[in-house]
Amino acid sequence: MNVRRHIPTAVLAGASVLGMLTLSACSDSGGGKADGKLNVTASFYPMEFLAKEIGKDHVQVTDLTKPGTEPHDLELSPRQTAELGESDAIVYLKGVQPAVDKAVQQSGVEHTVDAASLTRLKKHGSEVDGHDHTTGDNGTGHDEHGHEGHEGHDHEGDGNDPHIWLDPVKLAQVAKGVGKTFADADPAHKADYARNTDDLVKKLTDLDKKFQDGLKNKKSDTFITTHAAFGYLAERYGLTEEAINGIDPESGDVSGSRMKELQKLAKDHHVNTVFFETLTSPALAQTLAKDLGVKTDVLDPIEGITEKSRGKDYVQVMEANLAALQKALGAK
Repeated sequence: MNVRRHIPTAVLAGASVLGMLTLSACSDSGGGKADGKLNVTASFYPMEFLAKEIGKDHVQVTDLTKPGTEPHDLELSPRQTAELGESDAIVYLKGVQPAVDKAVQQSGVEHTVDAASLTRLKKHGSEVDGHDHTTGDNGTGHDEHGHEGHEGHDHEGDGNDPHIWLDPVKLAQVAKGVGKTFADADPAHKADYARNTDDLVKKLTDLDKKFQDGLKNKKSDTFITTHAAFGYLAERYGLTEEAINGIDPESGDVSGSRMKELQKLAKDHHVNTVFFETLTSPALAQTLAKDLGVKTDVLDPIEGITEKSRGKDYVQVMEANLAALQKALGAK
């Protein structure tokens, strides 16, 4: 029920003046928004997670990809494209969403950070052998020759695997770059961004240690999944990822010869689980698992958080992924 109350004219006038003073004060405090917050646009959930963890109360984050939407399939509306150009800062990962890549390039926004430029990317196919570290980085953002991890690479259209966020070490490298971008865009809160970045890096370092310790003693080192999203994770922790599909989660029909390869591989390496993910169909995983007589389970690429996610944020879902891998690989 709506109840109208008569407010004295003098009170309204005073409130109006106070509101104007407050608006004026806030709009001078940074960020370009009336409430003084940095207006940040994130391309999809992992970038949103970084922006919120590093920005905290100083940012207002808009995620271009709604929960439950497969990020690779995103198409932007004219309104979203226009709003993107009004951002104070953009956090995205080039190579995941072509529509976003194009819109960012045309946006003219000064403070834009491409996560893929902050760490070393690699080409990954449907098989990634995590025991081959000859071209990997050493966890510090440098490769074994001491070169910067992001030096001189061009990942647009070159087949590089963009799923860097599934490696906590690489995500920590990206976090540092995002923190610097926010500090440049909003110098008044530089110290807070630096502190929040340090806190996030520590959280990711702790997560990395949990994976290292949790996957030390295992009966098998091979896992099968529908989507080749876990190549960086496999390399980081000495595992072998075998994917039914490639980097694209819905890349089309799978050949009979590939299915036969996976069947042989599963028997040779004592695979007892075929993993699928929450945002795409589990049909392929279920078909292969039925042929093999093994179970299915979820290994989440964390492209979005939904009610089906095994956790409320990136860290919780990664911990659920670790538990699923430990169970499948017979880790103690």
